[in-house]
Amino acid sequence: MYKVTGWGLAALLLTVAATGCGVVSTDSKETSGTGAGAAAETKADGKIVIGMSMDTLKEERWQKDRDLFTAKVKELGGEVKVLAANGDDATQLSQAEQLISQKVNVLVVIPHNAEATAPIVEKAHKEGIKVISYDRLIKNSDVDYYVSFDNVRVGEIQAKAITDKVNKGNFVYIGGADTDNNAHMFKQGAMNILKPLADKGDIKIVYDQFSKDWKPEEALKNMENALTANKNNIQAVVAANDGTAGGAIQALTAQGMAGKIPVSGQDADLAAVQRIAEGKQTMTVYKPIKSIATKAAEMAVALAKNGKVDGASSKVNNGKVDVPSVLLDPIAVDKSNLADTVIKDGFHKVEDVYKNVPKDQWPKQ
Repeated sequence: MYKVTGWGLAALLLTVAATGCGVVSTDSKETSGTGAGAAAETKADGKIVIGMSMDTLKEERWQKDRDLFTAKVKELGGEVKVLAANGDDATQLSQAEQLISQKVNVLVVIPHNAEATAPIVEKAHKEGIKVISYDRLIKNSDVDYYVSFDNVRVGEIQAKAITDKVNKGNFVYIGGADTDNNAHMFKQGAMNILKPLADKGDIKIVYDQFSKDWKPEEALKNMENALTANKNNIQAVVAANDGTAGGAIQALTAQGMAGKIPVSGQDADLAAVQRIAEGKQTMTVYKPIKSIATKAAEMAVALAKNGKVDGASSKVNNGKVDVPSVLLDPIAVDKSNLADTVIKDGFHKVEDVYKNVPKDQWPKQ
């Protein structure tokens, strides 16, 4: 892994543009995008160029977003320049400035930090470039559009799935990154379900912590602390995504408790659906990435062509304005519907999902 910032990144981008090999992702050393030349040249040819500033490409989920988004924009006649910041705020700001300086038509931002990325919107607007906030909302800014899933609903789905299994006892909430507005929305949704039960005395929320940067190792520490503080007397875990679920399950495994208490997740990562097939994780929330990536690509191209997006009928307040938004529906996935969701959609292959399960237990195809 390596990180390029400042003049080094500028030089790298100029070199890439000159060779026509696309934009290098700072996360993987691999080229991203569709092989664009300099923005000025592509605009002269009438081609739309979309900039994509990503928090990270370290997680499987975001690699899929990038690939699907890029493919759809290409299908619509445009091209994409992608830069990923490895979870570093300063790097993301610098990379966004590079994309803005190349005069991309529209900038799509997946923020690492909901607050720290607000200056990106201002800088883009000064150059006449509109900004779409992708999946995570940029706070306290005049961001033009937001596309995501109903993230409060995601949290509600997670908590409901767990309370359908267990509705008494000690509950643990393992959240995501405190800097990510989505993490707060997931928690809000989960507490919409958990708090009434806690108020009635049916359950007790004995541990509730965010996990820095969504890191599984931070979730592991949180779960270890929860188990220690409660002498392993835990009946359920609501984890905000599959990475944090994986950390929690690692801690439970060490205590011989994996598979014995329900654990939620989100994103339908391969490792998570494998755990679901094996009985170690209860559920995940599947947010069909093809849906959001395709919708975001259509929005970006429409915005570049027409200066507006049709169908952004929802409004989400980001602390400064009510942002025109497109909110998609998430789907609860457990052992009973793996075949009808992530496998049927081609998101994962049956042989990958069930690789650790005896073949006679695989779903009929």
